[in-house]
Amino acid sequence: MKIWIGVTDDGWFNYLRARNPDEVNFWQPSGGREFRVLQPGEPFLFKLHSPKNYIVGGRFFIRYSPLPCSLAWEAFGEKNGVGTYEEFLARIRKYRVRSGYAEKIEPDPVVGCNVLAQPFFFPEKAWIPVPTDWSTNIVQGKTYDTEQDTGRALWAAVEEVAGALEFWRPDEAKDDPRRDAPRYLVKGRLGQGAFRVLVTDAYQRRCAITGERTLPVLEAAHIKPYASAGPNLTQNGLLLRSDLHKLFDIGYLTVTPDYRVEVSARIKEEYKNGREYYAHHGQRLLVLPDVTEDQPSKEFLEWHNQSRFVA
Repeated sequence: MKIWIGVTDDGWFNYLRARNPDEVNFWQPSGGREFRVLQPGEPFLFKLHSPKNYIVGGRFFIRYSPLPCSLAWEAFGEKNGVGTYEEFLARIRKYRVRSGYAEKIEPDPVVGCNVLAQPFFFPEKAWIPVPTDWSTNIVQGKTYDTEQDTGRALWAAVEEVAGALEFWRPDEAKDDPRRDAPRYLVKGRLGQGAFRVLVTDAYQRRCAITGERTLPVLEAAHIKPYASAGPNLTQNGLLLRSDLHKLFDIGYLTVTPDYRVEVSARIKEEYKNGREYYAHHGQRLLVLPDVTEDQPSKEFLEWHNQSRFVA
């Protein structure tokens, strides 16, 4: 099993530790370099900048996705480790300049989003010293492997501290922490931000109905709403253009279990319009996830047909 120790600053860590969110975005100032170190479910740990050479928290990696700053803020908000969008944008620009990127001001720079579910933050008395082979020259992070002595000892120390602080749930399989992320997926324990990222990527960043690719107008729609006990699972999501998302949520539009679009006659009756939407009536979804288990659940679609759609 691989372990990644990512370097972060005190501000990000302390802001999130005080709020104890259900998910965090461990962001990179540029989205140009994909994070390929970990597989979903492998541990992603936090280390503060030197001279604070300690492991101070972490959790299991869910997904990497490059997103425009505005969408990263919409998806995660304060879970990005700052209080406002303006502060988030300012930090991104500061680190981009510090890292040697061009000083050209981009209105909506792309950042790399490392999505982590159910993070934990250690109190200072429980901080774990970094492995002895850690170099002070490391800027971004370093990989360890539990098949090797150093990685095995590191993970044992994390397990011991996290267990003592009751950060592990009783049903977690401590002998194989890689099972943790799939358990979140099965039990719907992902946060709203992770849901948006997973749905966006599953649909190849295209509207399921129209094929639209303009990312700022695409939204991850719950088929069965979260407020109605709908889980944050990819199978409970559709990536839709924002206007179609609104119509879907209020029941003027639905998708049948065989993936065909139905548009309610109410639009024409109530608004004397809707020609653009009726053009999609009876059409099969243009975009579906490549992975079968990420495709819309027939159970959730039937719920929407019966409980939300107004024929």
